[in-house]
Amino acid sequence: MTDVPAPIQRMIDATNAGDTPAFIACFTDDAYLVDWGREFHGPSGVASWNQTDNIGKRAHFEATATRTEGADEIVTLVVSGGGYNGTGDIRFTIDGDLISRMIIAEAGG
Repeated sequence: MTDVPAPIQRMIDATNAGDTPAFIACFTDDAYLVDWGREFHGPSGVASWNQTDNIGKRAHFEATATRTEGADEIVTLVVSGGGYNGTGDIRFTIDGDLISRMIIAEAGG
């Protein structure tokens, strides 16, 4: 089993349970989320992305690997559901017990 940091594991568990309030609660008030160049800010941005690309698409996450790069955690996720299906690395920045950044692909790259 992959050792996923607790804040990220809570986000994965909330996604897999389809629990929108728990998903949004995993992020800081100033959260920054990037999904292939589309940027989302704060709780309303996280909620919007969740509806259009995550729980709203019945996404399911399975972590297969983790590594640390500087202050960030990189988690390899297998994603399935009604939207994107595939495997990729997601970069997370943790602030205390919450996620402050979630980068699915670098903005502009």
